Amino acid sequence: MKALIQRVKHANVKVDGHSIGAIEQGILAYIGLGHDDDKQSMQRLVDKILTYRIFDNTIDPTKLGKLDQNLQQVGGGLLLVSQFTLMANTNNGRRPDFGPAMSPDAAQLLFAEMIAYAQSQYSIVASGEFGANMQVESINDGPLSFLLEV
Repeated sequence: MKALIQRVKHANVKVDGHSIGAIEQGILAYIGLGHDDDKQSMQRLVDKILTYRIFDNTIDPTKLGKLDQNLQQVGGGLLLVSQFTLMANTNNGRRPDFGPAMSPDAAQLLFAEMIAYAQSQYSIVASGEFGANMQVESINDGPLSFLLEV
């Protein structure tokens, strides 16, 4: 399981021109699900995203400018977007191999569980629509992007 997380000033995901999920300051997380991923790995990844310290400390004057705060501490939003292309094997040739990605039916169920789990752990959670052609708009803050794997 992989998550490409980006610290954003705001982010919005649209389907057919309609906004279906939006956040202000927070984390935009693109989620890739692989064959061996399960509920436990999903929960570990959500917990890691929620507690990963990628926001500047603005409270302690001795730590100003250090990445010392997590999403929960700054009260930011979390926008989860499924993206099977994160699981692509790009080692051979000039075309991605999506064999490592979880099957769409299983991935849809696990992604729905991920949204529910994230919402049970944190109050500001939005999401894209699994399998839809989405347009994602964001202002990356920093820019700061990290690839998390569990």
